Amino acid sequence: MKAGLEDVVAGESGICYIDGNKGILAYRGYNIHELATNSTFEETCHLLWFGRLPKRDELDDTMRKLTSSRAIPPQVLDAMKHFPKTALPMEVLRTATSMLSMYDPEAEDMSPEANLRKAIRLTAQTGTLVTAFDRIRKGKEPLAPRADLGHAANFAYMLNGSEPNQTMVQALDIALILHADHELNASTFAGRVTAATLSDICSAATSAMGALKGPLHGGANEAVMRMLIEIGDVSKVDAYVQKVFSQKKKLPGFGHRVYHTEDPRATHLRRLSEALGREVGQLKWYEMSRIVERVMKAEKGLNPNVDFYSASTYYVMGIDPDLYTPIFVASRVSGWTAHILEQQANNRLIRPRAEYTGPRQATYVPIDKR
Repeated sequence: MKAGLEDVVAGESGICYIDGNKGILAYRGYNIHELATNSTFEETCHLLWFGRLPKRDELDDTMRKLTSSRAIPPQVLDAMKHFPKTALPMEVLRTATSMLSMYDPEAEDMSPEANLRKAIRLTAQTGTLVTAFDRIRKGKEPLAPRADLGHAANFAYMLNGSEPNQTMVQALDIALILHADHELNASTFAGRVTAATLSDICSAATSAMGALKGPLHGGANEAVMRMLIEIGDVSKVDAYVQKVFSQKKKLPGFGHRVYHTEDPRATHLRRLSEALGREVGQLKWYEMSRIVERVMKAEKGLNPNVDFYSASTYYVMGIDPDLYTPIFVASRVSGWTAHILEQQANNRLIRPRAEYTGPRQATYVPIDKR
């Protein structure tokens, strides 16, 4: 048995296809490059949930449902105001998501129709939770969502409180598409395991968030940005990287369990990092990233993964590094819920076995003779 279940097929799914040798990622058969170039996050959500690209009236209906579902229960918002201001945003998001089920009248309705409605609501509400706490911890009042803005634009507005820049909205929309799903990664698998017990959709999403919070899964882009900030200047990149090599440490944002070539998501994020850096006059973060990438390729043969360029992309948008993983959630919740719906449509309890490595037979000794 391989450690970490590497390359072990643990189930069937029609949602996401990956070819790690060719660098292919596709949702429902649509290559990620096509979606990132032509689609929107809302259209991608429809594709993930319904299995096909929507017609115009279908997309309009999905967008209306997402837009009308963004508000969060006032009880959850009030609870968030009493959380420690120093709490990690992922801790808050995980806890608040768990709370949502207590105020959802359909929480225990396991019908396919109810679960679809809950999938849409949860995807719509996640961005509201993320932005609300960020404003609360900064002493600001959370903003109500705007019905006249798309998903990415509304997120940017609720976070910053101002009319979003269209270039940044487009970049955020593409980033949300790129992060929407990625087959049976750790968080998706955790969510499906919970869903397979017939627990509610908020519980399954909370399980997924718990897995994503770990630095080996969702936290790498934050670590990348903190590394770039520590380096500080283009002239210091080479020395920093060589110091890391000499200490036998790893640089965050490189290598991937599945891809043996470039992560196709990194291709788009590299471009976004450069374009946004130029627009706001902060190109040094991209330039530093390019140097790190060249050295890593030349000396270690490693390619950047999705986390590497998403760090500088979000940073030049003015987003705090500890919000990077919650933004990951704001996108990936669409994929998680698609997997939850798929799991429950043809459910069987996920109950693997372990290869036992302990003693086979031990003789019990009374406590006074041990």
